[in-house]
Amino acid sequence: MASHGIEIRELYKIFGPRGEDYIDLVKAGMTKAELNDKHDHVLGLKDINISMPAGGITVVMGLSGSGKSTLIRHINRLIEPTAGQVLYEDVDICQMSPSALRDFRRHKTAMVFQKFALLPHRTVMENAVYGLEIQGVSRAEREKKGAYWIERVGLSGFENNFPNQLSGGMQQRVGLARALSNDADILLMDEAFSALDPLIRVDMQSVLLDLQEELQKTIVFITHDLDEALRLGDMITILRDGEVVQQGTGQEIVLRPADSYISAFVKEVNRGRVIQVRTIMSPLAEAPVGMPLKSSTVLEEAARAMTVAGQTDAHVVDKAGTPIGSVDLSAIISSMVTPTSHLDHQVAAR
Repeated sequence: MASHGIEIRELYKIFGPRGEDYIDLVKAGMTKAELNDKHDHVLGLKDINISMPAGGITVVMGLSGSGKSTLIRHINRLIEPTAGQVLYEDVDICQMSPSALRDFRRHKTAMVFQKFALLPHRTVMENAVYGLEIQGVSRAEREKKGAYWIERVGLSGFENNFPNQLSGGMQQRVGLARALSNDADILLMDEAFSALDPLIRVDMQSVLLDLQEELQKTIVFITHDLDEALRLGDMITILRDGEVVQQGTGQEIVLRPADSYISAFVKEVNRGRVIQVRTIMSPLAEAPVGMPLKSSTVLEEAARAMTVAGQTDAHVVDKAGTPIGSVDLSAIISSMVTPTSHLDHQVAAR
């Protein structure tokens, strides 16, 4: 498991030859449009403060131009900040010397790109171990690691194929194997699955979640797709015009959108796949009845499990298996279609 999370503090990025000259104006309230119109500079990020937990998936999402790809490239300093800090292991990446930064990139981070970024003249194996080759790892050792991760991402038997002989989904599996072969603490994934067909995309999400359950990497995942963010993210940060609009769990964002911008994002969300039974459960009035449901079970899964078991009542248990509440099938089904405001009222009442 990664030893530390990532702390981003008061991060600003102004694109242009004199970005530092306009920091105080931006801090004083100058807008992105005003900065561009008056000074011909572009505000990429404004006062970004995010805690990305160790061993979890932090999803950063927003529309095109919101600053999400700019943000992820500050973590490995592919983009230099105008001001602010990016801390890992209590060290500010923004202040690292060239040699320290090079070591950090080689050993602490790995990146998976939207367009795969595979080397076309190299085989699957040669692509998968490229980072290890750069690190100077012996051929025998890197091929041992490469074979392991190629198998883990489901590409055994394709070691000697070239990228142009693979489908898009298979190419992205190679990209993931390459990132994992480095055994880096931090995995940066910039729109990694957005170029894939929908079914393949869901399959790759499953692959990532299965691997993450075991590996517990600190993952930063960029996407513009809310369904993907809700499925993958332990924590979600939503950006607009280079600023953080809202941060929280998927459930918090769906149930309590910060403003109309977030409300527009979440209005079509399938609540049954996001809201957990702990949100709608009632206090235990007596001994537990019905089947047990983990408190983190989403409503859709709970309804399916209860229907298959022929149960109309269930009791909710915490991680230790201790009963903490009760719920019935009718409440679960109605909550899947209840407007957010009604659910907010229920949550507040409890």
